[in-house]
Amino acid sequence: MSDKRKAVLLLLQNGPKEMKSLLKALDTKRPALLPQIKMLEDIHLIVHYNGIYELTTLGKIVVDKMIPLLDTLDVFDGDIDYWRDRDLRFIPSSLLYRLREIKGCKVIEPNLVNIYEINKDFIETCAISKDLLFILTFAHPIFTTIISQFIANNSHVKIIINMDLLQKFKANEQKEVNGYIINEKIEFYLYPKDISLGTFAQNDHCSVLRTLSKDRTYDYTQLFCKGPDALKWGRELFDFYLNESIPITEI
Repeated sequence: MSDKRKAVLLLLQNGPKEMKSLLKALDTKRPALLPQIKMLEDIHLIVHYNGIYELTTLGKIVVDKMIPLLDTLDVFDGDIDYWRDRDLRFIPSSLLYRLREIKGCKVIEPNLVNIYEINKDFIETCAISKDLLFILTFAHPIFTTIISQFIANNSHVKIIINMDLLQKFKANEQKEVNGYIINEKIEFYLYPKDISLGTFAQNDHCSVLRTLSKDRTYDYTQLFCKGPDALKWGRELFDFYLNESIPITEI
């Protein structure tokens, strides 16, 4: 429950350290740190000899369990109002317990002027991406224009849609979507079950997730993610839905 004690444990994870190294890393004074170290020694998490401190076996176990917890808390830190209102049922349990991998993602709330605009950072990086992944429960008004741009960029696109969106395509954009299906760079799939999210989009550089609130309303808030861990997590989320989806060969 102490930031200093947590910091000491994390510093010792990489091996034994002298007191002066701990003081420098923590930017603190010896009188302030010694009581915290004494508490860690009393509960057998660290041990010292000849002025050198290291984790005990028990300490190593605790730190191994502590890091995923702290990383998960980092995901929620500063955005707890967003996360407590989200419907997270769309995340499979295996990925829900690995939510720490998307730490560093930013919650973006578009202002009223930009509320219908697509994330510019995502669109710009699509132009330099080979693979584009989408899970859609609704289509943006300029959906066909965007898809045409992806084809022009020679990107390989996989799009998972739900039954409601399939019916909308049949009614309003059957010719255009069938034209995309013929193109070998575009793959459409139908996910036959309910998807409790708005949209998910990922390219080689970033991802954008638009979730639903717990009352299943859509509020235009975006979760923007970058980094290898977040992209790996996003790819596994897409693959989870892809594995239960049916290829669409014609609308």
